[in-house]
Amino acid sequence: MPIQILPGLALEDDELKVTYILASGPGGQNVNKMATAAQLRFDAARSPALPDRIRTRLIELAGSRATQNGEIIITARRFRTQQRNREDAIERLAELIRKAAHRPAFRVATRPGKAARQRRLDGKSHRAGIKRNRTVRLDD
Repeated sequence: MPIQILPGLALEDDELKVTYILASGPGGQNVNKMATAAQLRFDAARSPALPDRIRTRLIELAGSRATQNGEIIITARRFRTQQRNREDAIERLAELIRKAAHRPAFRVATRPGKAARQRRLDGKSHRAGIKRNRTVRLDD
């Protein structure tokens, strides 16, 4: 069953590899004997589902979670059960892919107008006058 990320973008289950490791955190003494933390591995560099633009941005956004050969590793240990940690890891990967797919708005750099520059200078001279009047004058 494919995991829907965005309209027109879905990951197949066989692209995700989930293993379970020992976890610290919630679970009491059960954490010493049960492998409840989920470690999700996703090979972003060779995934056929990702367009090139999203792939490069995803690896860049993953930062230290991405290996040198483009594999993203997400460890989820927030919950007490394997199933909840698995779902959490998949949701975190999906959120990372959504963030990589988002195109930032193109911003055109503008300069302040003449009136705005004048207001700024007037404000600066006003504050300078206030500070100038704070000095203590010693009359001899």
